[in-house]
Amino acid sequence: MGEIDYISTYIIASPLIILAIIGYWKLFTKAGKPGWAAFVPFYSTYIMLKLSGRPAWWLIWMFVPVFNLIVSICIYVDFIRSYGKFTVRQQLAGIILGFIYLPKWGFDKTTRYLGQSATNRFKEEHENIADKPSEVQWAAVIVIILVFIVFIRAFFVDTFYIPVVSMERSILSGDFIVVSKLNYGARTPITPVAFPYANHNLGGTNIKTYWDGIQWPYHRLPGFSEVKIGDVVVFNYPQDTINNRPVDKKEVYIKRCEGTPGDTVKMIDAQVYVNGKAIPNPPNGQMEYYVKTKGIGINPQVLKDLHISNMDSTAMYTMTRDAATELKRYSNVQTVTPSIFPRDLDDTINPIFPLFYPNHIMLNGKEPNYHWSADNYGTIIVPKRGWTVKLDSMTFPIYERAIEVYEKNKVKTVGNAIFINGQKTNTYTFKMNYYWVLGDNRHDSEDSRYWGFVPADHIIGKAILIYMSWDASAPLFDKIRWNRIFNLVH
Repeated sequence: MGEIDYISTYIIASPLIILAIIGYWKLFTKAGKPGWAAFVPFYSTYIMLKLSGRPAWWLIWMFVPVFNLIVSICIYVDFIRSYGKFTVRQQLAGIILGFIYLPKWGFDKTTRYLGQSATNRFKEEHENIADKPSEVQWAAVIVIILVFIVFIRAFFVDTFYIPVVSMERSILSGDFIVVSKLNYGARTPITPVAFPYANHNLGGTNIKTYWDGIQWPYHRLPGFSEVKIGDVVVFNYPQDTINNRPVDKKEVYIKRCEGTPGDTVKMIDAQVYVNGKAIPNPPNGQMEYYVKTKGIGINPQVLKDLHISNMDSTAMYTMTRDAATELKRYSNVQTVTPSIFPRDLDDTINPIFPLFYPNHIMLNGKEPNYHWSADNYGTIIVPKRGWTVKLDSMTFPIYERAIEVYEKNKVKTVGNAIFINGQKTNTYTFKMNYYWVLGDNRHDSEDSRYWGFVPADHIIGKAILIYMSWDASAPLFDKIRWNRIFNLVH
């Protein structure tokens, strides 16, 4: 699972986070507010708003992409101005080096809370000592901080929101995660001219947030390790072919790595085997089970307590293996059986890779019959840089997209003959490493079983931490999943 990578990341990050929180704690207590609020996301921001005199409804901006970054800078600047930090130099130092200056000011006996800096009364009382922030000063602060944050996001850590259920119950829909780019090494920008804190289009419109007139070659800085089996990996979706977006502007996906370059991968009855050995299943992974009762329905509270979902009111339930074991113990439950597609049969309803996205280039215009399904898949070899594959009627459909699209070769076929860059051949040597990924929610995940391999240049980073979790379907006061905040991703 790469525990050493978590340790390496937290050795770097934890002291800085702890020092900043200590600083907030001391500054809050100087103003008569509870110091423990520094540990509570959003509530600590609410305290900062109250101390600076800004309206509480500003918290709404924290959920709006792009605006949340700008507003958070304004909130922070107002907050430290309330403690007499009026110069642009002090404000920049406090934001960029907050882990140093927040505790410094917190323990400094001469630093005290002066009042709500955003109010007219405060400005009148302190007009002789306070620099009046002009529009130019505000713009300078915001621009410098934006550049600093963009740099951090590009080369150190980034944050993402998870809107889908494909990784449940390891990562839930509504989780906000921190992704480390240090673990595998940061990918240098491929599309350097782009609007910061945006992916590809501006808020539901067709307006691009980038200019693809300049494209830099793929390069990755040194990291702590390579991608390993069991890592939860964030990457750009390889099959995102909308408008021929650049690699780093494709949609962002998150899955678990189940095959690394050169590995031989096979699935038998939903169990993954790598190089002939069964690998551990995700501890919180889930799949569908057929539940047969003794004529008495299952108590809804039981389903809630065990986090079991039953979306279509049939006998098919989605749950973890532990939940299935627990459910069997109830007296009204007769059997709990995994729903697994039979071996050596084609799943014509849910075709998978390479049939899910039929190749436009085929030998003799025919697709082979693999007899694979989402539960019984392979054997398949994950491409590795320098590996030479023999191309025939069975292997060509599997590797054709990687050869043509990801490695940018011109490919065509004439009958059974394969031409790559105009040369007839029956082999190909890969230039790049690839990975095979699965969602932990095995029966509700579009992953490598459906669209194939993840190229190395699509890898963004490793998911390491859940910093916030929001349950959209819960009642108003239960929407925050407090038990998930600051949990490590396993």
